[in-house]
Amino acid sequence: MLRYEDCTLRPIAESDLDIMLAWRNLPAIRHNMFNDHTITPEEHRAWFERAQNSRLSRHLLFLHRDRPLGAVNIRGIDRVNGRCIWGFYIGDPDAPRGSGTAMACLALDHIFGDLGMRKICSEAFAFNDASVNYHRKLGFREEGRLRAHQIKQGKYEDIIIFGLFRPEWEETRPRLLETLREVSRNG
Repeated sequence: MLRYEDCTLRPIAESDLDIMLAWRNLPAIRHNMFNDHTITPEEHRAWFERAQNSRLSRHLLFLHRDRPLGAVNIRGIDRVNGRCIWGFYIGDPDAPRGSGTAMACLALDHIFGDLGMRKICSEAFAFNDASVNYHRKLGFREEGRLRAHQIKQGKYEDIIIFGLFRPEWEETRPRLLETLREVSRNG
């Protein structure tokens, strides 16, 4: 059973690399990524080293009771314009119900609060109904569609562009936290 109070986000550490690489290479995760090739340990290590030195990104591990369940990546941090781009995934196939919502609540609070952003941007393949619906549930609004924009398995796919402003998040947040309380009560 997931309890929101038992969920945390923390910066990724070197000790997280093996589990993150395993998650990132799962077919279900790769299928919905722009870069969907199988990532080698060397590529993953190089990404981690770049990430550790970047002022424009944050990479966070989502945990429930210290059990790693997923990852949140924040990139393109633009402090002048107060915006960034986020990406995420639940990697643990046995993650408890409500994990995605809990991860989002923590991440969006971090982005709008700790990082002081005014807007979060996101992209999802139009065919990825789960991600499209997830963004809408979180209060994101569709801002556009890039038609036949990204090649995926030999076919050009549409990308939906989403945006979420701080006041929209503040309006949506209480409803999501109530949903998480119900998940905790009902198991």
